[in-house]
Amino acid sequence: MFSDDGLRAALGDETFDIAIAGYGRLRSIADVLHGRIGRLLSIGGVPVYRGFFDAAVHQPPGLPVPTREEAELATEADDGKSYRIGRTEQMLFERHPTATHFRYPYVYGPRQLAPREWCVVRRILDRRPFLILPDDGLSLIPFGYVDNLAHAVLLAVDQPDASMGEVFNCGDDEKLSIRQVVEIITDELAYDWELLSMPAAFALPARPLMMNVCTTHRVVDTSKLRERLGYRDVVPARDAVRLATRWLMANRPDRGGYEELALQDPFDYAAEDVLATWWRAATADVPDLGYAEVPGYGKSYAGPGTRNVRADTRI
Repeated sequence: MFSDDGLRAALGDETFDIAIAGYGRLRSIADVLHGRIGRLLSIGGVPVYRGFFDAAVHQPPGLPVPTREEAELATEADDGKSYRIGRTEQMLFERHPTATHFRYPYVYGPRQLAPREWCVVRRILDRRPFLILPDDGLSLIPFGYVDNLAHAVLLAVDQPDASMGEVFNCGDDEKLSIRQVVEIITDELAYDWELLSMPAAFALPARPLMMNVCTTHRVVDTSKLRERLGYRDVVPARDAVRLATRWLMANRPDRGGYEELALQDPFDYAAEDVLATWWRAATADVPDLGYAEVPGYGKSYAGPGTRNVRADTRI
């Protein structure tokens, strides 16, 4: 059990050039380390932003895309958890003005407590014929692979002048949609199934992948990290999803264990079958809309289904 006194006793009279506060209890750790260290690097999270958990606080609903470090933070009236994250940042810099603070996204890769990929991997292991996606899985959610996020912190260790007193958003350079993540996992495991899209309001089994009540994008701007510290992914996001999948295949969470409880995924396949049957029936008989001319995609569009076909001889 963590306690301030226990940490003080463990540290004794030791002092340190640098400390990295990597998981929880940041207010207490910052207080205990005051006067003991040259630099403090700390890790918090992107839910500090106003609207991260409740997009409806913005009108129209949705975070600014991308969300920069100076974006509006949550107030106590908006959301208690997000406000406490922001208050912790404030207290950190009051005690350690030269600290460097990293706003981490959701983390994926080995040894994660809520591995989102398991929602897909387990269903493949169970030979499910389909996976339900909310709004075709087009949402962008901030994630960072473990190696990439650790790399960001180490860049700040090596560049104190560029990082002291600063806050940095973190995350993979490439932002993958839910569907892209699912398709990469599916390809990695050489599986064949249906990706069944339906409106998020109906797609209850997909909530653990949505990680929110709505499917608006949540994209944080990491350009400050790239420009000031020279950050680049050490593992490209598409490769990282494959690595995370392989790790889960070799280290499978217990069924009904902590990871599944943290994901809040019941893996209730009977309920999923009922929903899929209902949805297919509801969308099977599309009425004739009576269009004299079916709407097009606009004259600027030149992809599949375009009306604006150009002869190749014009090249």
